[in-house]
Amino acid sequence: MTDHETEEELVKRFLRYVKVPSQSEANGGVKVPSTESQWDMAHLLQEELNALGMADVSLSDKCVLTGYLPANLPTGAPHVPAVGFCAHMDTVDVSLSPVVKPRRVRYEGGDIVLNEKENIVMRAAEHPELAPYVGQELIVTDGTSVLGADNKAAVANVMTALATLAGDASIPHGDIYVSFVPDEECGLWGSKNMDFTKFPVAYAYTIDCCALGEVVYETFNAGSAAVTIQGVSAHPMSAKGVLVNPTLLAVDFVNLFDRSETPECTEGTEGYIWCQTIRSNPSTAVVELNIRDHDKARYEGRKRLILENIEKLQKREPRARVTYTMEDTYGNIADAVTDANRSAIDNLYEAMNRLDITPKTIAMRGGTDGSFISTKGILTPNYFTGALNFHSNCEFLPIPSLRKSYEVTMELIALACEKAK
Repeated sequence: MTDHETEEELVKRFLRYVKVPSQSEANGGVKVPSTESQWDMAHLLQEELNALGMADVSLSDKCVLTGYLPANLPTGAPHVPAVGFCAHMDTVDVSLSPVVKPRRVRYEGGDIVLNEKENIVMRAAEHPELAPYVGQELIVTDGTSVLGADNKAAVANVMTALATLAGDASIPHGDIYVSFVPDEECGLWGSKNMDFTKFPVAYAYTIDCCALGEVVYETFNAGSAAVTIQGVSAHPMSAKGVLVNPTLLAVDFVNLFDRSETPECTEGTEGYIWCQTIRSNPSTAVVELNIRDHDKARYEGRKRLILENIEKLQKREPRARVTYTMEDTYGNIADAVTDANRSAIDNLYEAMNRLDITPKTIAMRGGTDGSFISTKGILTPNYFTGALNFHSNCEFLPIPSLRKSYEVTMELIALACEKAK
């Protein structure tokens, strides 16, 4: 296909996918998928994978869709490691409409009127990230929803690559595995429910960050803690010496932490403990904490600090009963890098070099499905979709950047063959 034909195929798929509502809903993994609408997206992709002739196409009871394109190699060719691609099917719920109404615009500078009727405008003064895309065609929202390029740009990318490979027997490649997962936006619950026997790859990629050239192989180590404070309730008329107020103890507990090590006071690779919520009534308070750090030792130190502060609180008020739960959520991708799998990252930079894309390496203050998959021994770095302003009604996708992301995908597949021994 020509560049124009490739762009049109990518755009056609992307527009088809974003028009399928598939918002997820935070519920702590109690139900996966968290919303029924994600099944609609999964069934659409399942039909398309089957139509391409993919092997072992399987949709699990947790809405994880897997399959693979068998290798296409000449007789006597060296072994090519299996490569995987993972993308999430859900879009984020940020209290906007689940229905996406995308449109294409040629950006000539200045403001973009997203919705004239509702007077919703993406103002250039507020969005300097628009400036590099003057003269390019963009896909934007109508201002009432996110666009859903996070992560349906990746779905379109991967599906177009599979269609290209399946339709052209002249392109050599090894086994290409895919996994489309739900509920990434509310805790990586899709990747946590993957059957890795159906994803037997040497390494994998997610395509789940923003502007052209972005590369991520450093993410947070992430965990959570819930601290429950059981107080003693009493009527105010007889409360003296009896009442143990769990709400005030929860405030005391939160104040034991360093206010300079919170999300609003940190950047780059600086970690934090984030008091996300306090829920309380006259007898019980629950404090929910998020724990984040790129450095594994510092991350473990933050977990220990929580336990030390629980002990301090208990000593301060021995009549209260303080309990906790704590769990790891995902790990830093960089901690999974070894000499044996480093080629997954090296190939990413080489692919961009061949395509004249300037890499922008980012230590992500968050995580991807690859952050969890990497803890399972499958190094899974991340690269750009091309879209900007994720989780916003001002999210937009420059079409040339979408094409470049697809070209990186194809180049990675080619490099796996070229470097096979």
